[in-house]
Amino acid sequence: MVKVYGIPNCGSVKKAFTWLAENNIKFQFIDFKKEGISELKLQQWLAQQPLEIVLNKNGTTWKGLTGVAQKKATNQKEAIKLMIQNTSLIKRPIIEGDNILLIGFDEVNYTNQLK
Repeated sequence: MVKVYGIPNCGSVKKAFTWLAENNIKFQFIDFKKEGISELKLQQWLAQQPLEIVLNKNGTTWKGLTGVAQKKATNQKEAIKLMIQNTSLIKRPIIEGDNILLIGFDEVNYTNQLK
């Protein structure tokens, strides 16, 4: 079973749910909008993927940050603080499994890593 982290109304998360269901892959969903995310979990993800992958700079939340906040987010420690405060700054979905960490929806990547 894999864990899917995200926000339920996110289009990419919905695509991941559909793909997982169609491929009979069981998953547990963690809604980090409701449940939050720990500093430790973000550190674990950032140990496996660069900040540029984990931090969602394409969304309205990022665009709504001040220039000062955006500049601070180039520092991993400061970026973690921002992502804890506003989980919409985390790219979605994040799928965790045994030795797997997938960020964003990518059907080819899912097929190669999860099947």
